[in-house]
Amino acid sequence: MRPQGPRGPQGPYVGGEGHFLHRGARLVFDDVGAGPPAVYAHGGFVSQAVEDRMGLFDWTPVLDAGRRLVRYDARGHGRSTGGPSAADYTYPSLADDFLALLGHLGVTEAVDAMGASMGCGTVLHAAVRAPERFSRLVLLIPPTAWTTREAHARANRESAETVAREGLDTWLAKRRRQPPAVVSDVPEFPPTPAEGVLPAVLRGLARSDLPSPEDIARLRLPALVLAWADDPGHPLSTARTLAAVLPGAELHVSETRADIRTWGERVAEFLVAPPRQG
Repeated sequence: MRPQGPRGPQGPYVGGEGHFLHRGARLVFDDVGAGPPAVYAHGGFVSQAVEDRMGLFDWTPVLDAGRRLVRYDARGHGRSTGGPSAADYTYPSLADDFLALLGHLGVTEAVDAMGASMGCGTVLHAAVRAPERFSRLVLLIPPTAWTTREAHARANRESAETVAREGLDTWLAKRRRQPPAVVSDVPEFPPTPAEGVLPAVLRGLARSDLPSPEDIARLRLPALVLAWADDPGHPLSTARTLAAVLPGAELHVSETRADIRTWGERVAEFLVAPPRQG
């Protein structure tokens, strides 16, 4: 069955589910709408379906703006498969999957790339590796990076050991995460990677970091950075550094849930606006 996308002014957008095989995994994507392509990579431990159930991001304005929206489940997440090798879940490896998706889609023009958290790392590594493949970047809730990364990496390594030794339920019971106030109303869901794969995902993310600020500064791409306040896993220091080093980047920080609900409109306006000069 071909799934339907979000509803637009004239009714539901009809899109298709597809998949392709890459480096031993079956990667599943949804392709909705028509127009210049915008490709989105989600955050760690979730999936397209979970993000939709969380109600964080509304993609309807992007479709209304005349964009072809492609979203996919990252390797080992959601409907996509993945193996137990930590090397497959580092940001550079996930960036390789992102570029392979563009190849599978047969996209020849530069695309608008969007990514949240882990997806932000995926997009930045892909852009640094192949900047000619991209026209704009939308970087949502950039994760810990550089000087703030080690504490996060250590926690991921410890979590991987807990899952491997004691199982998923024990890890979830110990986790007891306190969400940032700005998204305290968002329901929490169990991780979508299977229990046998989750330690590898955690170890891969522990080995990951964003490209260096110097490498990012060489990108001559318009960028929109969207962040929210008071989240140690997505500190404003990362968002502000990205906005400072990317030529002509725009930064918006949300301090309320209502303001986060404007992100879909902000992204749509950014994608259709003439590029600002950096």
